[in-house]
Amino acid sequence: MKSLLLLTASGPLLILTSHESLNDQTLLEVLRHKGIGKFVAFDVPLSLARERYGGHFQSVESNLHETDDLRILDFNGQRIFQLFHFDELGSPILIEQP
Repeated sequence: MKSLLLLTASGPLLILTSHESLNDQTLLEVLRHKGIGKFVAFDVPLSLARERYGGHFQSVESNLHETDDLRILDFNGQRIFQLFHFDELGSPILIEQP
């Protein structure tokens, strides 16, 4: 499982996904179908997301099965930016799909 911060045209999203990599074409296709084809992504350490979101993380995680592609952990940009510092995140990954 991965936790990713996506900076999209409509705002930040923090997602949990059962995919191992952002290079996974299936994950990129799911995001594209949801209207997210161009974004900047950051890996968020799973332990850090679990710590910062507590019970909410556990609730979202328990609904993520191997057959599921992703779950939204948070879509409130202000809260996401307050909970995480850039130096806690991985290097930015730029994605632009046709």
